[in-house]
Amino acid sequence: MKIILTSVMVGDQDKALKFYTEILGFIKKADFPIGEAKWLTVVSPDAENGVELLLEPNWNPGIQINGEPAARAYQKILFNAGIPAAAFGIVDIQKEYERLKELGVVFKTTPTQMGPVTIAVFDDTYGNLIQIVQK
Repeated sequence: MKIILTSVMVGDQDKALKFYTEILGFIKKADFPIGEAKWLTVVSPDAENGVELLLEPNWNPGIQINGEPAARAYQKILFNAGIPAAAFGIVDIQKEYERLKELGVVFKTTPTQMGPVTIAVFDDTYGNLIQIVQK
C-alpha cells in the first residue's frame, strides 16, 4: 500500500491552482469536472507520477457544522490551531523560504530547526497552513 493522493481544501480552485503552480512550482496533473467542482490535482515536477495533491473545494454544503460546510469548518479549526494541512519536502529550506518571501508568500514561522529537521510554515492564502521541511 502506498499514498497516491492527499488534499488541501480551497475556496476557489482556479485561483488555488495558480498559487500552487505559479508560486510553489507544482504542475497540473488532472483537471476535469465533477458536478459543480473539478477534480483538480497538482504534482511535484520532480515526481510527475508521484503523490497527487487534490485542490479540494471547501464549500460543499452536504454536511454542515453550525450551519457552515463541514470542510470549511474543519479547515478553519486547523488553521486557527496552527496545524499545517500539508507538508512539502525541500532540499534547501533557506533558499526556498527566501524565494517564496520574494513572491509575497506570508510565513507564520521562519526556518526553525526541530530535532533532525528544519521547518517553516506559510499561509497559502486559501485557508491552509503549509509546512515546508528539510531533512
